[in-house]
Amino acid sequence: MSVTALPNATLLSAYEAMTPGSAALAAQARDVLPSGVAHDSRHFDPYPIYIDHAAGPVKWDVDGNRYVDYFGGHGALLLGHNHPVVMRAVQEALQRGTHFGACHELEIRWAEAIRRMVPSAERVRFTSSGTEATLMALRLARACTGRSKLVRFRGHFHGWHDHMTSGHASHFDGTPTSGVLGGISDNVLLCDPNDVEGISRLFHDHRDIAAVILEPTGANFGKMPILPSFLSVLRDLTRQAGTILIFDEVVTGFRVSPGGMQQEVGVMPDMTTLAKIAAGGLPGGAVAGRKDILDWLDFKATKEAGQERIYHPGTFNANPVTAAAAVATLDIIEKTDACARANAYGTEVRRRMNDVLVEEAVKWAVFGSYSGIHIYTNPDGADIDPHHFDAAAFIPQMMSKPRGEGVTGKVRMGLLVNGVDMNSGPSGTISAMHGEEEMTTTVDAFRATVRALKREGAIN
Repeated sequence: MSVTALPNATLLSAYEAMTPGSAALAAQARDVLPSGVAHDSRHFDPYPIYIDHAAGPVKWDVDGNRYVDYFGGHGALLLGHNHPVVMRAVQEALQRGTHFGACHELEIRWAEAIRRMVPSAERVRFTSSGTEATLMALRLARACTGRSKLVRFRGHFHGWHDHMTSGHASHFDGTPTSGVLGGISDNVLLCDPNDVEGISRLFHDHRDIAAVILEPTGANFGKMPILPSFLSVLRDLTRQAGTILIFDEVVTGFRVSPGGMQQEVGVMPDMTTLAKIAAGGLPGGAVAGRKDILDWLDFKATKEAGQERIYHPGTFNANPVTAAAAVATLDIIEKTDACARANAYGTEVRRRMNDVLVEEAVKWAVFGSYSGIHIYTNPDGADIDPHHFDAAAFIPQMMSKPRGEGVTGKVRMGLLVNGVDMNSGPSGTISAMHGEEEMTTTVDAFRATVRALKREGAIN
């Protein structure tokens, strides 16, 4: 079903007509789950879609509707859904057991792959998620430096633990969010992206900065771009101050290139946080970095140094099923052009979607880098040329507008009605499995959505 199939329908009525099964499940979910969802980004008005199965770059909901998928397992699926090699590895691991409560060979192979591929990785410690990875990286930085403060950048996401809540989507003044102690937020210093003067001032005013952490492509996989020159500034400042530089490559690791963003720009962090693709699309994460830093987790090294070792359990650290998926996934990424294929698709689909905006005389922009897509709906009515959009100049506007509200929610609904699923940005990540068929569907869906929004008066 689509807007084309229902020419007189509104986007909302078309969506409701095609998704009665999802509506029923959403009503049931609201009785047991807060807002009926298990992840904030799945919240959608009037209700989210419920997926039944997926394969490669597409998925089907419980009502049988087919979608080109740009959610991509929240960015975890560079190889798409159910890649046969990865699934075979998982199935073989399942037959041997889901949890040994003991060491196993695959965790060594997994760590070796990360160390081989990630330029800055000398040692690796596994966690159960990206949030746990950033929490451990921060604890390591504080132990290593003996300092207390953390520098973060407004708009950047590093999971949901207490040090990472202010300044991502709200509380840009650094005040604590609900449930977070003021003493924690007081030790987090926020800076604007690409602000050389601002970050220099923080280092001048604070001598107790343990770590600087950022998404090296910019917030939310490059939606708010970080200039490569700014990464070099950070590397110089942190090195001079004895501060630990952490690249959060939970999304970009093994996506922008086999060695992540650090390989692309040639700037080496002291630590890197990983998850998503690094775990083969299954639950899992890791901290990788300098040996002397990760030695704070080492029994022998801390004993010899007379240091108190950082305690780190974790029931599902290096789970054997996750390890199997990760080893298979990283092997494919290392030996094939998977990253390059996804990146090339991104360049072309963004170009074609911007052609639609030019043809329809809509001053929005479709932008991004590597295998990311973002749609800027220009809420302030700036004079934008879709093909020459400088996203960095619009970072303040992006941070001031809530995601998923107003016209952006309508864009997502229009894309869903026409067979494409993006997140509430509207944004998406691309897999190496996306091809010409998916690109054609995406561009056609975008055109139909823009025209529907014009009919409904959401676009002038």
